[in-house]
Amino acid sequence: MLRPFVAYLRVYEPLSAFGEPPDDQLVRAAEAAKLSRATAGEREHLLWLKSQISIPPRLLPAELPGGAPAPSGKTDVLVLDPADVPTSGSAVVGPGPLVCPLEVRVRSAAALVGFLGEAHPALRAAVLDAVGSSAESVRSRANAALRDVRTGTMHVLSTTWTVPLPWFSLIEPDERRLVLGDGQHDPRRELSWRTAMTDALRRVAEAEELVQETLGDSGPTRILAETGRWLSNFHPASAVELDYGGLVQLIEDPILESDTSAEEVHSILEALRGGAVEEIADLFQTLRDYWGDLAARERFN
Repeated sequence: MLRPFVAYLRVYEPLSAFGEPPDDQLVRAAEAAKLSRATAGEREHLLWLKSQISIPPRLLPAELPGGAPAPSGKTDVLVLDPADVPTSGSAVVGPGPLVCPLEVRVRSAAALVGFLGEAHPALRAAVLDAVGSSAESVRSRANAALRDVRTGTMHVLSTTWTVPLPWFSLIEPDERRLVLGDGQHDPRRELSWRTAMTDALRRVAEAEELVQETLGDSGPTRILAETGRWLSNFHPASAVELDYGGLVQLIEDPILESDTSAEEVHSILEALRGGAVEEIADLFQTLRDYWGDLAARERFN
């Protein structure tokens, strides 16, 4: 089964961050650790399909017919061992297990609110007709789901067909985890980076300050600022993971092995420090060509 062509930025928190004591269902789910990075995408896809084939169709996945969150919201989690997270200096991660809830219902609600505000009126009208609800009713249901998330912050950010380049500033290139597996559709196939929360916060703050000084209030500056604010909501002993997710299915082995996106973003930051404008332009062009080729495939799907 193809994984969604989605990349992820995830936060894994210690169980203590979910309450003292944490919910029993969450503890048992963390101990069982049934979901893997590969099967998480399949699980999200399955929940969405189930919501659409139910009678009547449900507005959001992972919710009950009346609109309440389904019990799976407490059990659909990814689990990480602190020993698998590189740290630098005095950074501390854990204690384990570290948990990242999928929060499919809440993430879908956030996407739905964005759709209502940004979609073409004709497309928006077609969707509302299909669910038999007004925009006000759908927005109210979605906002109610968003209020259910703990601390008001989701543990997963995702993008389709590409990776926002500022995300690479959170990690060190040598923190890379590469598993090619037996081909592009092997569920074990992976390209990801993990780092300690304190290291990620320090790096994103340094990158934001540097980009702000040199490029002003640009798109990258805003992404860095938003990412920093998002990370600051979590437990300081958490872990951060940048994961190419299903995008690895689009990239052949030699290209995936030689992917230097993280190195090039860090080289751009170093060039900004040194004022090497020509070097910045060359590096950015390389990145734009690489990720533009992947993003262009969206038009054919």
